[in-house]
Amino acid sequence: MKQTTSRLIFIDIIRAFAICMMLEGHFIDGLLAPEYRDENNLFYATWHYIRGMTAPVFFTVSGFIFTYLLIKEQNPAKMGWNHVRVQKGVRRGINLIIIAYLLRANIFNLFTPGYTDMNVRRVDVLHCIGLSLLFLIAFYLLTYRRKNRLRMSIMLLGTTFVAFFFEPIYSHLTYEYLPMALANYFTKENDSVFTIFPWFGYASLGGFMGFLFYKNRENPHLYRNMIIWYILLGVILITFPYWMGKIADTLQIHSLQLIAHGDYLIKRIGNVLLFFALFMILRHVITSPTLQKIGQNTLSIYVIHYIILYGSFTGMGLYRYFHDQLTPWQAIIGAILFVIVTILITFLYMRKEALIDEKIDFIKAKIYQFLRRIGAIFVKQKY
Repeated sequence: MKQTTSRLIFIDIIRAFAICMMLEGHFIDGLLAPEYRDENNLFYATWHYIRGMTAPVFFTVSGFIFTYLLIKEQNPAKMGWNHVRVQKGVRRGINLIIIAYLLRANIFNLFTPGYTDMNVRRVDVLHCIGLSLLFLIAFYLLTYRRKNRLRMSIMLLGTTFVAFFFEPIYSHLTYEYLPMALANYFTKENDSVFTIFPWFGYASLGGFMGFLFYKNRENPHLYRNMIIWYILLGVILITFPYWMGKIADTLQIHSLQLIAHGDYLIKRIGNVLLFFALFMILRHVITSPTLQKIGQNTLSIYVIHYIILYGSFTGMGLYRYFHDQLTPWQAIIGAILFVIVTILITFLYMRKEALIDEKIDFIKAKIYQFLRRIGAIFVKQKY
């Protein structure tokens, strides 16, 4: 058991680095003045490229660890709907979606007659991660009774293939026949930041990686083999647009040309694999307990950063006052301070979490009691 736990420390380290990258990425992207966003500038272009790795890493690592924990349980009595991870995962997935909607809400808009807050309807990263967890649970429930667990891995890999390779084709659909709240999960026509496809493809890819990792857990050369494969496949996928474009031009196949031009998703898979390989190589070097704690509390960090930066509930965040106004040096220094302050607030919250939860439960009980009294009064008046 100790060996298995130590193996997965690198996952927490990856999540820690990814959440810090996300914090500084959101800060700089939201507050840096437009005149400094020059793709011809080596520093900005490098930062912009690295920033694009954050979400793919998050989705992949979420799928990896969740699938690993799902298939880890081998006791038939504790599998299926009785699986603790299934029950927790369903609650987690639903909670993530609810939190995602709440973070985009502005309470002041509730008092504006006739105002429809379109921002609340937009789909963001938490919506898609929550829905991805529910999809992974569905895959597990469909396959856990099978003697050959490879069915789940085939479903995961097949979903990844469809999500990425056919994105240039299905991305043009508008889903006008669906209600906007539902259509926003599939299209960016209404300004959704993320859509479930192709992003679930990264979660299913992570699930496939987690599946292979668990199945080969007893292999003494597990890490060596994984690192070699991740580096090899990573390099191939990063160069994918070049050689796929050559094949498409030679064969004059339009669908292949579309896939080649939709290269950013495929290249990001390569980036993710190299990212995993790097942290596997450094698994005995980067073992900081602080980083592990950061990686284990990414949701709290995300929520706190969102409130500070975007002003959830009130609309009064840094974005409102400094949007597109900072110079590069101001943005860099501000991003560093923003990451530090957000993590410090998160750690403070974690220390007081039990007390805060107790107060929240007390308030919820009082609200419930108040509503019951109102309901009782209403019933008496009616009859």
